[in-house]
Amino acid sequence: MVVIYIKMLKYNATIRIEPNPKCIRIRNKSCEAVTFLYNQTRTNRTHHQKTALALLLSLFLFSRLSLWKMVALERSLEAAMNARIIGSGSETMVLAHGFGGDQSVWDKVLPCLTKHYQVVLFDWTFSGAVKDPNLFDPLKYSSYDAFADDLIALLDELHLESSLVFVGHSMSGMIGCIASIERPQLFNRLILVAASPRYINIDDYEGGFDDATIDGIISSIESDYENWTSNFALLVVDNSDPISVNNLAKCLKRMRHEFAVPLAKTVFRSDERDILDKVTTPCTIIQTTNDIVVPGSVADYMHKKIKGKSTVEIVNTNGHFPQLTAHLEFLAVLAGVLGFEI
Repeated sequence: MVVIYIKMLKYNATIRIEPNPKCIRIRNKSCEAVTFLYNQTRTNRTHHQKTALALLLSLFLFSRLSLWKMVALERSLEAAMNARIIGSGSETMVLAHGFGGDQSVWDKVLPCLTKHYQVVLFDWTFSGAVKDPNLFDPLKYSSYDAFADDLIALLDELHLESSLVFVGHSMSGMIGCIASIERPQLFNRLILVAASPRYINIDDYEGGFDDATIDGIISSIESDYENWTSNFALLVVDNSDPISVNNLAKCLKRMRHEFAVPLAKTVFRSDERDILDKVTTPCTIIQTTNDIVVPGSVADYMHKKIKGKSTVEIVNTNGHFPQLTAHLEFLAVLAGVLGFEI
């Protein structure tokens, strides 16, 4: 019998190939290392040719997957995540988009910010703007920790190691918090825009949704993603700005459906409340007056729980995207907090 032992990123798996196999199954393409053990018993030596063929085929398949993994690792994060640095300031600001978006969600505020900062822009690997679909592994990115690791690795690659201003929208707000805990000197301020540590109500915590509503959202994404993207854009972007509504809908539609479902489960079922009292970096929490995704009570909760100094700033607009629908007021908040002129 041929026994193949595979060391995976998340777990060890064992694949057994019988002397006369009908098929070979590969459980995970993210192979970190592969070790083969060929053990023939006397009872199956008569099938040597068949087992040898199975072994050779297995070696070929896993070598192809290992090659894929090496190619993925050799590619720089800067290139893979479409990272770029623009602007002329002496300080550096990192802008991170949220679920279903890409770096274009910052287009309205970039002309002002680049006058005062070197601005880092990038796309998360789930984004439709990222060309290589192999970069997003739903298993790896089943928690925000992997995103935080990517963020730190990207900034290391860009030789940006301390005293950065991080502006994280929605899910990226919590990712920035996790990264600040892992690397306390990396950021001198976190700007948390429409961020939430948990979206589902529990006990005396109001996240904005009950379990059934979240289940319904995920079911809609699974069954009719095209229609869901259009409806979601209308719900989360102020309808008085139809251009922004349309632009967000296009971003959402560009994200692959096979990424949208597991990512939605990661985001909408996340619970990062226990990290807030570990965040020591000064935080500014930016909340809109009417956000269907994140109620105002969440901003107050975060303000109370974050260990470091924090403030809550309100932008007078509807929806989840103040940088799109009230970009001048959004910039005014940033200017007041960071001390630059618009």
